[in-house]
Amino acid sequence: MRILTLPEPEVPAELKLQVAELQDLAWPGPPGPSGGPVHDPALCPVSLLLLDGARVVAALDVLSKELVHAGRTYAASGLSTVVTDPACRGLGYGRRLVAAARDAAREGGADLGLFTCDRGLRGFYESAGWAVLPGAVLVGGTAEEPFPSDREGFDKVTMAAFFTAHAERHRVDFPHSRIALHPGAIDRLW
Repeated sequence: MRILTLPEPEVPAELKLQVAELQDLAWPGPPGPSGGPVHDPALCPVSLLLLDGARVVAALDVLSKELVHAGRTYAASGLSTVVTDPACRGLGYGRRLVAAARDAAREGGADLGLFTCDRGLRGFYESAGWAVLPGAVLVGGTAEEPFPSDREGFDKVTMAAFFTAHAERHRVDFPHSRIALHPGAIDRLW
């Protein structure tokens, strides 16, 4: 097993197809818009793929942007489209990839990592080194069309990691707050 890390636009087509098939298994529904980008290029998407030979067994993307919170600016990264082949779940592959993404975000210069997940996945992400940010709400979408993680029908928790002294020093500003992430219209909430 090896982890392949590439800017999302540089992922080879045959691997992108495998990732799309895993995503369709995880999130079935009507097909999304075809031909458009999976993520907003402004978020500098980086794909991490866990490969068993040429087979993708788990995949995710790390998205990054500048975040202003409580009057301070941070380099923020977060996880998106985390998926593991259903036949490989429970073997630690997803955990390995999520932990590697945490390291990649830190090594890539992020001050902090932030993302939401379904409440039932909290323990999974904690086991990979992330921590719950109590009471925090990520506000996605855009400033004009916000998409908050506490909207009706969502059961999300915010996960975080504080990588730099700057982020750690101001960690107290994040719990029980609304964090204006605003990643845009494509990645309404990472």
